[in-house]
Amino acid sequence: MNPALTHIGNEMSRLTGVRAIMKDIKETLRAGAGQEFINLSAGNPLILPEVEQLWRRCAADLLSSPEYGEVICRYGDSQGYQPLIEAVVNDFNQRYGLNLSDRNILITPGSQSLYFYAANVFGGYTSNGDLRKIVLPLSPDYTGYGGVTLVPDALVSYKPALDIDSDAHRFKYRPDFSQLEVNEETGCVLFSRPCNPTGNVLTDDEVKKIADLAAPYGIPVLIDSAYGPPFPALNYTDMTPLFGGNIVHCMSLSKAGLPGERIGIAIGDESVIQVLECFQTNMCIHSSRYGQAIATRAINSGALAEIATTIIRPFYQKKIAIVETTLDQAMPAEVPWFLHRGEGAIFSWLWLKDLPITDWELYQQLKQVGVIVVPGSPFFPGLRENWKHTQQCLRISLTASDQEIETGMKRLAEVVKQVYGQSTISNQPSAVVI
Repeated sequence: MNPALTHIGNEMSRLTGVRAIMKDIKETLRAGAGQEFINLSAGNPLILPEVEQLWRRCAADLLSSPEYGEVICRYGDSQGYQPLIEAVVNDFNQRYGLNLSDRNILITPGSQSLYFYAANVFGGYTSNGDLRKIVLPLSPDYTGYGGVTLVPDALVSYKPALDIDSDAHRFKYRPDFSQLEVNEETGCVLFSRPCNPTGNVLTDDEVKKIADLAAPYGIPVLIDSAYGPPFPALNYTDMTPLFGGNIVHCMSLSKAGLPGERIGIAIGDESVIQVLECFQTNMCIHSSRYGQAIATRAINSGALAEIATTIIRPFYQKKIAIVETTLDQAMPAEVPWFLHRGEGAIFSWLWLKDLPITDWELYQQLKQVGVIVVPGSPFFPGLRENWKHTQQCLRISLTASDQEIETGMKRLAEVVKQVYGQSTISNQPSAVVI
């Protein structure tokens, strides 16, 4: 059967960004049955025993409680499970000195759905036919933003400034405020902090400057804090979540060990939260109440915030150190390689300046030596400028064993050495035969 699709149907049925790469990876693993691969591609968090036990305890408590039937066997409010909303309000008011009420909170089926709501509520065509832009102020950023809008032309991102430490082989992306445009044509601003894929953390001053640019136009600024504090707290540098005004603080419990339950949390101005809730009512009624009920217990007890800082954060921070140490030792000195400073998230981001082949071709060569990473080019959604840098990067997942990461980085370094070496040989003048 080949049903005719609408324009929106065609847009939503496309494989976008990393999802197209993941399909190729799935087929590679299936075709290579019996071959051992070091898979450094996935963004799926590892199951840590202490984290799993936390959720087991919370689930057992729910199962034995009188409210079990009410949670599982009945529909709930579109805004979310009231005890979870109260848990978030109490925790954040106490932790950050805020004055939140329940009207400032929305619970969604994962944070991806939240960005879909926002992108299409605030971005796209108005009733007057004007196009409202969804602005990503710093590229690269999360590839999933490329698929959240029903109007692809609405998405626009900006080339960053590069802060490079050549001696240390490190670099950092920074917003280029000389290029960034936020004006009356902007519908909303969206970025991740810490960033997937780079691990970048925008400074408090940079975030405030972006919010200040949007404030005069009443533009919401959505900060994707899927890796931020207080849970999962996958920040390896000091950072302060920012709230109030036009900022919508967006969270996910996926990297805190609950990806299967799809729990997203939005904290923002009541007027913005109400609009997003209306969208959710029409879309799916509400998020899983089972997941919300066990999350309530983990937050109220303080166990989730504690396990985030004592178990989850040091686990992945150690893996970033392995990537850094191994590449520092194994990468050839003559290659212009730069690792993004590991400030957060569960990935490392490698830039290979003047790479003689594309990131996709390098990805294919790495598969030949049993290493699977993700080409960097899908992480520049909305970037209109032609920039070679977009095909010179790789995302390296930290969701593998320490030994696999070390071995994978050594193999990567060897392939990179060969790629640059072959380029040097091919660019030498041919010998003259007399």
